[in-house]
Amino acid sequence: MPNYHRYHPTSKVYFFTLVTYQRQPTLLTPECRAALRDAVNETRQRYPFSIDAWVLLPDHLHCIWTLPNPDTDFSRRWSIIKRLTTQSLQTDPAVRTAHPTLSQSRRREGSLWQRRFWEHEIRDEKDFQHHLDYCYWNPVKHGLVLSPSQWPYSTLHREVRRGLYPADWGRQSVEKEGWDYGE
Repeated sequence: MPNYHRYHPTSKVYFFTLVTYQRQPTLLTPECRAALRDAVNETRQRYPFSIDAWVLLPDHLHCIWTLPNPDTDFSRRWSIIKRLTTQSLQTDPAVRTAHPTLSQSRRREGSLWQRRFWEHEIRDEKDFQHHLDYCYWNPVKHGLVLSPSQWPYSTLHREVRRGLYPADWGRQSVEKEGWDYGE
């Protein structure tokens, strides 16, 4: 495996997992993808960050961000992204299937996202590489595809174009290990 040298020890780098409310499989709809993309872009204009990795699955997402020094306020960024995405989708019937709870109504929250998210500060180059691989392997882990390159909602394709991952990354492991996908 090549040494990517992309970890930024002078900046703060974080791995995140966000999940939809009640694991609703709504994130891959064209409307939700567009709303999420627009929310991320708008948030990045006001509060910059770099996206090192991103994978979008039906009911959750994983990503790695680098925040500019000395800023570490990822919670504000996620709050804005979640709010903007939810507001944009208020009229989408696929997203409005889950009715807000009393607590969500009191807090003026939507029913797209779980309230909290998981975050992990990347410690070093090895940790960074581990979490990159985790992001890109996740669609295979969930049985959505046989190879990471088959999943269209991932920045793996960007990394392949940059030459940082081989186009068939992960496929060799599947064939070598003889994994059974219930075919």
